[in-house]
Amino acid sequence: MAGTADFGLIGLGVMGENLVLNVESRGFTAAVFNRTVEKVDNFVKGRGAGKKFIGCHTLQEFVDALKRPRKIMILVKAGQPVDDTIAQLLPHLQEGDIIIDGGNSYWPDTNRRCREMKQHGILYVGSGVSGGEEGALRGPSLMPGGDADAWPHIKPIFQAIAARVSDTEVACDWVGDEGAGHFVKMVHNGIEYGDIQIICEAYQIMKDLLGMNADEIGRVFTEWNSGDLESYLIEITSEIFKTKDTSAPGYTVDNILDVAGQKGTGRWTVVDAMELGQPITLIAEAVFSRNLSALKDQRVEASRILKGPKPKVFAPADRAKFLEALREALLASKMVSYAQGFSMIEAAGAQFKWKLNRGGIALMWRAGCIIRSSFLGKIRDAYAKNPSLTNLLLDPWFTERMARCQDGWRTVVAAAVTHGIPAPAFATALAYYDGYRSERLPANLLQAQRDFFGAHTYERVDQPRGKFFHTDWIGLGGKTTSSTYNA
Repeated sequence: MAGTADFGLIGLGVMGENLVLNVESRGFTAAVFNRTVEKVDNFVKGRGAGKKFIGCHTLQEFVDALKRPRKIMILVKAGQPVDDTIAQLLPHLQEGDIIIDGGNSYWPDTNRRCREMKQHGILYVGSGVSGGEEGALRGPSLMPGGDADAWPHIKPIFQAIAARVSDTEVACDWVGDEGAGHFVKMVHNGIEYGDIQIICEAYQIMKDLLGMNADEIGRVFTEWNSGDLESYLIEITSEIFKTKDTSAPGYTVDNILDVAGQKGTGRWTVVDAMELGQPITLIAEAVFSRNLSALKDQRVEASRILKGPKPKVFAPADRAKFLEALREALLASKMVSYAQGFSMIEAAGAQFKWKLNRGGIALMWRAGCIIRSSFLGKIRDAYAKNPSLTNLLLDPWFTERMARCQDGWRTVVAAAVTHGIPAPAFATALAYYDGYRSERLPANLLQAQRDFFGAHTYERVDQPRGKFFHTDWIGLGGKTTSSTYNA
C-alpha cells in the first residue's frame, strides 16, 4: 500500500517534537519514529493527539508510511549517531528518496555523507536549523544544502514551516552544494557566540564599573532593544535581568554559576577560519572566554593570589554618558563580528566552489534564528547594492556607524583595561578595526625575522608583488632560500 505521509521525522527530542508539530500545523501529514519507541506513543497520545501524525514502532513501518520520494529528516545528536541512523535506514529506502540531517553536524561530515548517499541513489541534504525550541515550533531559520535535486521536493515544506521575514520573504532558501548549509549554520553559531560574549562584557562593565543591579541593567537592555541593536538576544537579555529567583533571594541571573557550556560549533568555526586564513578574532575570543570560564576552581584560587586594579564605580552623574559609550562599543563590536563572519563565508565559497549568496544568507538569518535582528537587514542591503563587497565595514552604512561609534568604543575599552575588567571581545574587535584600516602593519619586521632565521624570503615595497628576495643577514654568504609558504 502506498504511503500517505508527506514528511518523516526520526528523533523526538525537544527540537524534533516542535519541528514536526510545525510541519503538521502547515497542513502536512507526518510520520514519526524514535529509537525509544515509548517516545513515539507518548508524543502521538500527548502533544500530537488528534493531529495528522502516524506513529511508527519500526523503521520499516516508518518508511512504508511515507509518500515517494520519501522526505525523511533526522534530528539526532551530531557525529556517529547520524551515521548509525543512516546505516539503519538505508536498506529500507529506494533510489530518489531524500535524507535530511537537521542537526548541528560538522560540514565535512555532510560532504562525506552526500557523496556516500549519491552512490546509493539517495538525495542527501544537510540543513542548518536555528531558532531553538520556540523557533522550531513557530518558524525557524532553515539553511539547506547538499544534493540540489532534493530542493524542489522539500522546498514546499521547508518554506511553509520557516519563519517569515515579510509577507513575500521567508527565512529559508537553498544555500549550496554538499556541506554548504551546515557550514553557513556553523558560522551562524560562531557569530552567535560573539554576540553573546559582547553582551556579557557589557553586563560585567555595567555591574562592576557602574555599580548597577540586575533590575537597572535589565532596563538598559530594554532601552537598547530598539534601533540598530534591536535583536532577539538583546530582548531575552532584558527579560533575564527582570526575572527574580523563586528558590533564593535576588535575581535568578545572580545565582547562576559563571561556567559557560558549549556544543562545539564555535570551536569548529575558529578552526576552519584558521584553515581558510580568515581573522575571525572576535568569535575566537568568545570561544576562549567560554574555555576560561570553565577554569572556575583555578580562577577562584588565582583571585586570592594575583593582584590588579580594583574597579572604581563611576559617579551617577557620569553613568548616562558612559552607558551611551557602552552602547556604541557593543554596536561597533557587533559590526566587526558580522564583517568577519561574512568574510569567512565568502572565502569558503571561493575555496569550495559554493555559490553562496551573502545577502540571501542575511535574509535567512533575519527571522526565526537566535541571531535575528534588524541589523541583518542592513547586511542584506549592503550585498544587494554591491554583491562583490569585500568587507561589510566598507559599505557606507557600516563605515558611517563605525565612525560615529569609535570614540565611545575606545573609551569603554580603555576604561575596562584601566579598571581591570576583562573585555576581550570588545578589545579584539577594536584591534581588528585598527589593523584593517592600517595601510602599513609591522609585518615587514615579521618577514625580516622569518628570513633571518629561516631564509623564508620577503617581498619589497619597491618591487612588483609576487617577486621574492633574501638578505644574507649574518654575512655567511649563503644563497639557498626556503620555500615562500604561508606560516
